[in-house]
Amino acid sequence: MKSEPSYLPKLSQYQLQATPNAYRPLEEIFQCHVWNLDTITLPMLNGWYMHDNQPLTNLDNGVIYGSLRAAAKQHPDIVQQCHNAFSKTEKDELTTLNESQYTDGIFLYVPDGVKVASPFQIISIVNTQDNLLVQNRHVIFLGKGAEMSLIQCDDSVRYGNTFLNIVTEVFMSEQSQMHYYKTENKEPESQLFNHLFVHQQGHTHFHSNTVTFNAGYIRNNIVVNLSEPFADAQLYGLYLVDKSQRCDNFLKVHHIATDCTSKQLYKGIMDDEAVAGFHGHVVVHPDAQRTAAFQTNRNILLTDKAKVNTTPFLEIYADDVQCSHGATVGQLDDEALFYLRSRGISERNARKLLMFAFANDIVNYVEISALQERLGDMVQRRLNGELTICDQCMLSDADHRDFVFPIDPSKI
Repeated sequence: MKSEPSYLPKLSQYQLQATPNAYRPLEEIFQCHVWNLDTITLPMLNGWYMHDNQPLTNLDNGVIYGSLRAAAKQHPDIVQQCHNAFSKTEKDELTTLNESQYTDGIFLYVPDGVKVASPFQIISIVNTQDNLLVQNRHVIFLGKGAEMSLIQCDDSVRYGNTFLNIVTEVFMSEQSQMHYYKTENKEPESQLFNHLFVHQQGHTHFHSNTVTFNAGYIRNNIVVNLSEPFADAQLYGLYLVDKSQRCDNFLKVHHIATDCTSKQLYKGIMDDEAVAGFHGHVVVHPDAQRTAAFQTNRNILLTDKAKVNTTPFLEIYADDVQCSHGATVGQLDDEALFYLRSRGISERNARKLLMFAFANDIVNYVEISALQERLGDMVQRRLNGELTICDQCMLSDADHRDFVFPIDPSKI
């Protein structure tokens, strides 16, 4: 991974919150955009796990969740096993800083054979006008044959300038499955760095879907190690940025063992002077015969000043592989616009329909139906200017409300 970009503010401008806030119920502070979703909620406030004198919860089926600080004392063997899996994984200055100075984080343990029906949901909230440095470290351990889903959300209530440096470590024992969903809707003053490390043993399945709605600067780093045969990783992402926002996605998948598969599909829409980046890297190690790895990145630029940097990359040291990579950068399709306008749809509505169909393709890979519905609604609201305070750009278009019918991409 590359080091901290030089145009970012210096970390010396920010301060850690040394102690947690006094406990208050989450509902008194924050209402989630994804409503009516039946989850086990894991709230983080200003970098600390929110709890009422119960830092760890033990369920009857053996599942344990709660504060990583508490878990490091009560279950140090599990935490250390997860840390050890990534001891040789490439790290940058920010992940090293997090490792030595994190305040708290979430600990999630699912024992062998347990399939957790309800998704877990980490809600990371900033509620202070201080220039806050948030350093969280999340540790997730799945036993043999375990299954779970995790939704991770970043939001703010009150805020100053915030710098979030978040590390999530996932250890997947053989035959386990995990679905990971990440939503990012932050203020323009925020700097958000998410580092996700996944270690997969044999016959495991990992599915991730990252959706970026708003931010000042966001960088999502994902490193996946397919360490044993028949491991599979499916990585999807969507970024919708405008004004001077910037979003970078760095993905690296190591095919270490034979008969493993991976897929990367990321899409983005950039407006105004926004900048986005996709940097996908697949490494096929010498012993990783019969690898199947595929990368695709597709982008739409709505103005001449919007930019995207895309570098899908394959590094192959085995000879029995099926690998491909590709990237596209362009504008909305003129023929499709003409077709919709010939059916009596205004140009503005036609453009929004095409953008929604393009973006919602990623949302359709979400396998929690309630979450898929809510994210689709949030994408529609984002394109209609209802999740941001923009009033100039085509992406937001808050001053033009002629988009009055529900979007139905099946009609395109």
